[in-house]
Amino acid sequence: MIRKTWIGATAAVALTLTLSACGGGGLAAGGGGDGGKGDIRLGMAAPLSGSSAAIGPYMKNGAQLAIDEINASGGVLGRKLELVAEDDACDPRTAASAAAKLVTEGVTVSVGGYCSSATLPTLSIFNKADVPMIIPAANSNDLVKSKLSNVFLLNGTGAQQAQAAVDFIKSSGSKAVALADDNTSYSKDISTRTGEKLGAVGSVKIVDHESVTAGESDYSAAVTSILNAKPDFVYWTGYYQEGGLLIKQLRAAGYTGKIMVADGSVDEQMISIAGAANAQGVLATMTQTPQTIAGGEKWIADYKAAFKADPGPYSTQSYDAVRVAAEAIKNANSTKSSDIIAALEKIDGFPIFSGKLKFTPEHTLSEGGFGILVVQGNTFALNK
Repeated sequence: MIRKTWIGATAAVALTLTLSACGGGGLAAGGGGDGGKGDIRLGMAAPLSGSSAAIGPYMKNGAQLAIDEINASGGVLGRKLELVAEDDACDPRTAASAAAKLVTEGVTVSVGGYCSSATLPTLSIFNKADVPMIIPAANSNDLVKSKLSNVFLLNGTGAQQAQAAVDFIKSSGSKAVALADDNTSYSKDISTRTGEKLGAVGSVKIVDHESVTAGESDYSAAVTSILNAKPDFVYWTGYYQEGGLLIKQLRAAGYTGKIMVADGSVDEQMISIAGAANAQGVLATMTQTPQTIAGGEKWIADYKAAFKADPGPYSTQSYDAVRVAAEAIKNANSTKSSDIIAALEKIDGFPIFSGKLKFTPEHTLSEGGFGILVVQGNTFALNK
């Protein structure tokens, strides 16, 4: 049921996207603005180095594609958009420095954020500087826990992803589930919520829940514990580097049951690290990738023509983050922070890749847009 909704909504959005590339701080946020002169600068903190470095270029290029299209159509409020990107290395301390630098460089809206644990410390920095944040990838519910008025999530939340996982596990007929996370805010949030939701399902038992340390090369202790618990389904909610290793070591130890990963592991490098044979049939909870979008061929062709590379995870969300920022600035007829935030809260039906955008009162998506992918060959495809 989830997959049908996903495909139907995105087909409509893809059609709309071909018609138009641009429809154009704190609880007391009211300042901000850039003086109304020069280019409107959009800031993006993304991992351009470190263990998640593969994702940063996907995000940066997606954002730049939207900016190029919008500028070619005349810009926003008669001004050009400019992307200012900084490396957050998926590291909290580096991300805080990147956010501070973006504020210093005068960005009007932040359109970055991949790792939740790295994005969390940037919230207070952008909040204090009255910079609205449209976060395209990071999705821990911790990001909206403080109810900061300048924070908007353009990716489905951890709660929504956990529900998608639970729905699939129930439908798969699995009876014994092992959960594994990497102890980061993003990963722990999804695994904990999945465990809570599965606990309420009488036909499914949680037989193990492992939390590993990211960055290690040997997860044999976790693998042994999982095998001893005899699951028929393993759900890994961390990132692709560790996910690939865990899959490789589980298969080497003789585990033959189903494996599913969360969206932080949806990258072809996970397949490479796990080994293509080990990764075949691995499932994933994920929002749309460009390759799974019905009618998305033109968008992919435009991306490849611009960057001589294929788009990847979070290219579309980053593209949409820029478009949503432009739409809010246009509707607000202002670059003042409080005006942009008010415009974001009023958006209703604006077409993005995951469907028609409307934020909840908590500034999350009204619908998460998660579906199920599966590894086929050296890539991820829709699970049919």
